[in-house]
Amino acid sequence: MTPSCSLIPAPNFARVSAAEFVSLFSYPTLAGYEWQHPAVLLGLALLPLLPLLRWALARRRRQVLVTFGPGGMRPDWRAGLRFVPTLVLLLSGALLLLAAARPQRPTEHLTQTGRGLDLVLALDVSGSMEIEDLKPTRLAAAKRLAQAFVRGRAGDRLGVVAFAGQAYSLVPLTTDYDLVLSGLASLKPGLIADEGTAIGTALGVAINRLRESGGAKTRVCVLLSDGESNAGSLDPLLAAQLAHAYGIRLYTIGLGQDGFVPYGRDSLSGKPRFVESRLDETTMRQLAQAAEGRFFRATDNTALRQVFAEIDRLEKSDIRVQRFRGVEDFYRPYLGIGLVLWLLWLALQSTFMGNILED
Repeated sequence: MTPSCSLIPAPNFARVSAAEFVSLFSYPTLAGYEWQHPAVLLGLALLPLLPLLRWALARRRRQVLVTFGPGGMRPDWRAGLRFVPTLVLLLSGALLLLAAARPQRPTEHLTQTGRGLDLVLALDVSGSMEIEDLKPTRLAAAKRLAQAFVRGRAGDRLGVVAFAGQAYSLVPLTTDYDLVLSGLASLKPGLIADEGTAIGTALGVAINRLRESGGAKTRVCVLLSDGESNAGSLDPLLAAQLAHAYGIRLYTIGLGQDGFVPYGRDSLSGKPRFVESRLDETTMRQLAQAAEGRFFRATDNTALRQVFAEIDRLEKSDIRVQRFRGVEDFYRPYLGIGLVLWLLWLALQSTFMGNILED
C-alpha cells in the first residue's frame, strides 16, 4: 500500500494585497486572535537567544590564525551579509511558532425558531404629562421605562403611537429596535398641537396597525395615560371592543396621583406650583377588561417599573434560540510564509553568506 500524505495549502500571495499582508503582523490582528496553544508563544522570547548561543559556542572553538600579508584584509561590505541567513532563520522560526500556537477567531451562528408577538406602545404626550409626581416628569419616566422594556424584548415586532388631542402612528411595527428607541426618545409634550386626551382615537390607530400586521399569533396594545378621554371622535370603550374582536389584548396603565400635584414653578416666587390631576380609573379598567387585558396604576417610578416588568412577564414570546459556536483557523498564512523563509535560509547556506569561515 502506498502511504498517502496531505499537503497544507500554501497561501495564495497573488490574491493578497500589500495592506492585507502587512495587517497579518499588526498588533490589532494578533491581539484579536484566540490562541489554542498560547504556551508556544513563550518560544518567541527564546528565539533571540539562539544567535547568542551560537556566538558563545564559536568562542569556545580553537582559534585559527590566518595571515593576509602586509596591510591586512581590506574591508568588504559583503562581510555584513553573513548575518542575513541568521535573520531569515529567526523570522522563519517566529512565524512557525505563531502557526504552532494555532491562531483562531470564534464564529457564532444563531438559529431562531418560533415567532414573536406584535406589540404597540401608545403613549400620552398631552401637557399634563409634564407633571412631576413621577421623576423627573410623568412622560420622561414613561419614556425611560418603555425604552428599558423594548431593550428586554427579542424577536417581537414593536410600534409606537403618540396621542394627545389626536393620535398618530410614530413608528410602524418593526424589529428594528433602534428605530423604536429613537421614536420613544422623540416624544415630548407639544409634539401634537391638538390639546386634550383622545384615548379612543389612540386605540383606533393602534388597532389598525395590529390588525394589518398578519401572521402574529399574539397581538398586544399597551396604553399609558394620566387623564380622562376628552377628545377624539372614537369612543374608547367601542375601540376596546373592536380590539377584542380582532384578537388584540389591551393593557392600560394609569399614570400619576390624584389630587394636587407639583407642576413646574411660579415665575415670580420660584416656588413649586400645584395643579389638580384626576385619572378616570373606572374607564381605564373597563377598557382593559373589554379586551381581555389588565389595568395597572402607577403612582411613582417604582410602581411603573413593576408594571412594565409584569407586562414583560405576561407577554413572553415563543422564541427559541440555538447558538452554534465554532472557530476559524488563521495559522496557514504564518505557516506558509515561515516555510518559504526556511527554504530561503537553506538556499542562503549554500552561498558565500553561509560560509562558516565568516563566523
